[in-house]
Amino acid sequence: MPSPAPHDRLPLAFGGDYNPEQWPQEVWEEDVRLMREAGVTAVSLGVFSWARLEPRPGVYDWAWLDTVMGLLHEARISVNLGTPTVVPPAWFYRAHPDALPVTREGVRLAFGSRGAICHSNPAYRAAAATITTALAERYGDHPAVVLWHVHNEYGAPVLACYCEVCAAAFRGWLRERHDTLDALNHAWGTTFWGQQYGDWEEITPPRATPSVCNPTQQLDYRRFADAQARANFTAERDILHRLSPGVPVTTNFMVAPSQGQGVDYWAWAKEVDLVTNDHYLMTDGRRTHVNLALAADLTRSVAGGGPWLLLEHATSGVNWQPYNPAKRPGEMARNSLGHVARGSEGAMFFQWRQSQSGAEKFHTAMLANSGTDNRGWREVTELGSRVSELSRAGLRGTRTRGDVAMVWSWDSWWAQSLEWRPSQDLDARERLDSFYEALYDRHLTVDFVPPTGLGDLDPERYPLLVVPQLYAAPLGVGAELERYVSRGGTLLVSFFSGIVDENDTLHPGAYPGALRDVLGLTVEEFDPLLPGETVSVRAADGASYTADLWSEAVVPGDGCEVLARFEGGRRSGGPALTRRAVGSGAAWYLATRLTGDGLAAVVDLALADAGVTPTGLPRDVELVVREGESGTFRFAVNHTGGEVKVVLPDGSRAAVPAGGVEVFRDPRRPTGS
Repeated sequence: MPSPAPHDRLPLAFGGDYNPEQWPQEVWEEDVRLMREAGVTAVSLGVFSWARLEPRPGVYDWAWLDTVMGLLHEARISVNLGTPTVVPPAWFYRAHPDALPVTREGVRLAFGSRGAICHSNPAYRAAAATITTALAERYGDHPAVVLWHVHNEYGAPVLACYCEVCAAAFRGWLRERHDTLDALNHAWGTTFWGQQYGDWEEITPPRATPSVCNPTQQLDYRRFADAQARANFTAERDILHRLSPGVPVTTNFMVAPSQGQGVDYWAWAKEVDLVTNDHYLMTDGRRTHVNLALAADLTRSVAGGGPWLLLEHATSGVNWQPYNPAKRPGEMARNSLGHVARGSEGAMFFQWRQSQSGAEKFHTAMLANSGTDNRGWREVTELGSRVSELSRAGLRGTRTRGDVAMVWSWDSWWAQSLEWRPSQDLDARERLDSFYEALYDRHLTVDFVPPTGLGDLDPERYPLLVVPQLYAAPLGVGAELERYVSRGGTLLVSFFSGIVDENDTLHPGAYPGALRDVLGLTVEEFDPLLPGETVSVRAADGASYTADLWSEAVVPGDGCEVLARFEGGRRSGGPALTRRAVGSGAAWYLATRLTGDGLAAVVDLALADAGVTPTGLPRDVELVVREGESGTFRFAVNHTGGEVKVVLPDGSRAAVPAGGVEVFRDPRRPTGS
């Protein structure tokens, strides 16, 4: 067969998960015809098809997939071919019931859902390798295959298993991480509560315990579970690389913190050839488009600023949230093009055709159960046309321009989320969302960075670096931040950051531990606020803002100026906001939780200090820039109910209709309407 087309020569991806095994063969030709009508360029195929592909151990049924692949290739529709290892068949579990995961409470979960996998189980690993090998041998050089899709959404719905097989694997992982029992006992602080280990075989997973289980044991187990799943991914990836050389391999991430906590995507991104992401709007009453922007910015950052692909989102309502309202007219296009603006090389959906049975039959699709005479289909075909137009204009390969940077760490989030912190309401994700929203409302695009190599950040490229909450920070992070600031960067740090090291051990000396020197202050004690309790924060200009959740006793050091103080409450008169000049930059510290106007005021001060002037646009209007050899593309996304005007580089003002998206290419050439 001919070699597959190189990934960088493909058009922007537009399409979705295709599950033809749910339908009789006579439907398949209609599907392909309608895909062409809608402008579909790519589909994900075979993700949940293990039982259909291998109905009995070692017995394969390729005929149906051969037919579908042929139809798609003839229609010039590319295939992202899945390894179906997220859904082992019933016959597998009948032979290997021990491959089902065990909960922390000792309950073995049952077959009948998806993702019921013990990632340490040798029978599962062998079976996954076998089906992946069989697929790659048959389709590795098929001309329709442009991408391999391993498994599906690792960590959903379960990542960690607590069985005896995992216990043994955990002990092996700990030997590699800590080398000796003495080192492990030191890292885990086992002298507390008399938990010292004298033999590796004494160590178990952090199962249900009478009181709080050792926090570092829990943290290491999260890392272990993540690593076991990642090892299974890389095993399949390596098979595909060997048998299907030149075709990139991915697995679909769920990067948005609103969608899960179990996976460290900084680590996973190093293992995939192309970062892909699934994103579903969280209908929790908040501004969902802000969460979408955060997810897209974070996914692009995980991809190192390079190409990534939105592999799943919904045309309208989703299936699995408590409340699933339909998207308003034009919202699907705004959602899709919002991801594209922030770096995605297309817009894919779950799924192509709406299911008629199963757990997700109420999940909307590109092709609804009611057919094509509906608003959804008309919007799908319109979007397909717009994506095609952007592709022809040369958008693919351009990169999104970030304005400021923000630190985010899944590992720190795991550590902070464990029990018995100074307040059970401490929430790193909440601080992430709040600081991001403040920057979003100033029309700034955010690049995220892990808490490593921060000293190498270019202050001219990122004049402001925000640390919304970094509870766990290795000691060297402080020196890295000092280097960034001294070279002209502006650093804004929020409370409860720099407190512990990578083993959840307090840094020696006063809080805030690793960040004490760069911030130029100490914290004598934490003083969390009770539910419903608030304090005022009085700024130097006389403005007053209401804070909640947190206060603390801040002691400024030499060169650390106080810009706002607590007013009332137990810390009345004490510093709430400080600034320390370092070299040609400055380090700011906010010692309480501000939201809304209060947080916006602090962010504005830091932006002014950094020399960043936000774009003057109405609230809920985005202006995001992608640039490359083919030109500069300016995405204006209007989430408001009225027409707005945006100013282009030549000084002209361009209209963006209510709820609409306009894309302008330099020199000014609209590529959408």
